Amino acid sequence: MCTSGPTRFDGSLEEVFDLQDQVASSVAGVIEPTLRKAEFERVSRKPTESLDAYDLCLRALALRDYRSAESVYEAIGLLKQALVIDPGYASAKALVGWFRANETAHGRSPVSEADAAEAVALAKEALDVGKDDPDTLSMGAFTLSFFGEERDVAATAIDRALALNPNSAQAWMVCGLVRSYSGQPDPAIEAYRQAMRLSPLDRLGRVLTAGIALAHMVAGRYEASADWAERTLRQAPGHTVSLLGKAVACAHLGRLEEARAAVSQLLELQPWFTIAWFKASATRYPAELRARYIAGLRKARVPEE
Repeated sequence: MCTSGPTRFDGSLEEVFDLQDQVASSVAGVIEPTLRKAEFERVSRKPTESLDAYDLCLRALALRDYRSAESVYEAIGLLKQALVIDPGYASAKALVGWFRANETAHGRSPVSEADAAEAVALAKEALDVGKDDPDTLSMGAFTLSFFGEERDVAATAIDRALALNPNSAQAWMVCGLVRSYSGQPDPAIEAYRQAMRLSPLDRLGRVLTAGIALAHMVAGRYEASADWAERTLRQAPGHTVSLLGKAVACAHLGRLEEARAAVSQLLELQPWFTIAWFKASATRYPAELRARYIAGLRKARVPEE
């Protein structure tokens, strides 16, 4: 039987404020991805020719869930259309790098030096004008970190994004990547876990679990890296980054049958994948991490050329 009346809380004033912060974070984590999803779906129903720069940017964002080269190139095209309409649009500039990074996972050819340089330049411009926008700061930091440019600037940008919005699952996700590429695997894992706590049903959940796998790889914890890669593959079969990570981790563990099975799946999806291709597409990886991948790929018998 329910009873009415005021709810009592026995505790110190500091505990009350802690509880308030926890509730606020939980609510924000549920609402943020829900609103984002609803907005993406609304925008995707509108005819492309009637969209302004804002809608073009949101249409590009909606393509983040599609793991294909075609979706990557379509998104970049939409963002460039947005920049024709508004050359100073910081969000569109910042997002170009996200999709260029995805091109390394889904495109047949490695990202060209010119395209990578353009993405980095746009990210720097975005950071200059988007200092009070946590989403712009996050995506700009992601681009600089992924493409190996000024990772100290990326770290500063993501710290500011989190100061502006500590309840942003996206910012925590990018923080994980920035920390991993800076050789800080344990802070990276905590950042990814915080993103999961804030947004447990996020449609980009595969990015979080794959990020934890990468952080364990950076730390040389191959067993944990393989486990998290497998977890990602259960929710996103055919996730090429996780097939690659699983192959490398298992190879270093001496689980060569599993490593070669993962390579076989990877080659079905990307028949062009070779060690030479990986070297060309991973030139901006931290040197030690890149060497670790290459050694694992050789153990897994990935073709050299």
